[in-house]
Amino acid sequence: MADNHSKEVRSKNMSHIRSTNTKPEEKARKYLFSKGFRYRKNVKSLPGCPDIVLPKYKTVIFVNGCFWHKHDCPRFVMPSSNQDYWIHKINTNKERDERNQARLREMGWNVIVIWECALKKNKLESTMQKAISELLTGNRGGNHG
Repeated sequence: MADNHSKEVRSKNMSHIRSTNTKPEEKARKYLFSKGFRYRKNVKSLPGCPDIVLPKYKTVIFVNGCFWHKHDCPRFVMPSSNQDYWIHKINTNKERDERNQARLREMGWNVIVIWECALKKNKLESTMQKAISELLTGNRGGNHG
């Protein structure tokens, strides 16, 4: 199936996709801040440049987009055009995520992953409460969404 846009239009559209300060990240950060948590954003010195870092709790939070990080939910649909590129791109993203999370755990960090779909209005409160509970108890390896 051919792309509905010209190469120039597609390039412009793709250039507007943000890698930091996305709406899901902002939702998670605002919620945490409203509950009294203080954090650092996008710490480049840590593997994977985590979206939210809570040094006091030795915890990092990744807020992952369902498409870019290949979440097993209805929001992830592999594009039908240029499949070789997209399969490689998405799988590489997923493998890099796994490597970075493993490195962070080896460094003693608690890693929490919150999926974009879990931050929708009807799920936001329960998702963030689970993440906070894990943050406070130090449970390792939470994956919310």
